[in-house]
Parts: sequence; C-alpha cells; structure tokens
Amino acid sequence: QLELVESGGGLVQTGGSLRLSCAASGGPFSFYVVGWFRQAPGQGREFVSGISSTGGITDYANSVKGRFTVARDNAKNTAYLEMNVLQPEDTAVYYCAAGRNLYRMRTMSSDGINYWGKGTLVTVSS
Repeated sequence: QLELVESGGGLVQTGGSLRLSCAASGGPFSFYVVGWFRQAPGQGREFVSGISSTGGITDYANSVKGRFTVARDNAKNTAYLEMNVLQPEDTAVYYCAAGRNLYRMRTMSSDGINYWGKGTLVTVSS
C-alpha cells in the first residue's frame, strides 16, 4: 500500500510562487499516475494537474494552465507541483493522489484513484 505525504504549502502573496512535493513510500511509485487536487473553503474537491507514470504526459485544469507545472522524479519517489503567479482563488488544501489511469484521475473516478495524501494548505493573500 502506497503512502503519500504532501509538503510545501504555506502563506504566499498574490503573484508569488510555491512548490509542493508529494513523497511516496511503501510501494512501487513509478507504476502510478499522480494527480494533484485542491479543495477551497466551502467548495468541492477539484482536479488541478496530473502526470503519467513516466512523466511523459501531463494534464492541467484550465484554471491553472500556464501557471502551474507538474513533474516527478521516480528515483526520489516524489512528485511536484510548481505553482506560479498565485492568486487568491488558488487558496485551498492541495492533495496528491496515485492511481493507474490518467483520464480516470482527471475525472476523479473512484476506481481510478487508489491512494490519497492528507493534504497541505496553500493560502494566497491579496
């Protein structure tokens, strides 16, 4: 069973940047697609970005295209989300997840996500 631990969240000013990390342990990380999701106060969880098991395919929500970059380093069992030009509407708890299919990850299909991290809070102040 894979364990995922997010880190890197915090308080940042509008226009600033943060890099989130998702460290995996307990299983074959390189076999899994990784997704990033966020949940803002009073809202449901939404897809932010995803990356294939090898890192060759990436996907982004329209709201973050051009600002966020997803990456992974399988040798370090870690995935990343680089967030630039942050806006107050990016404020949310950010979660990483591991699954077996990028499309199902994007659509948040329950059978496409096997593991969730506990989240890290990103707060963007105006």
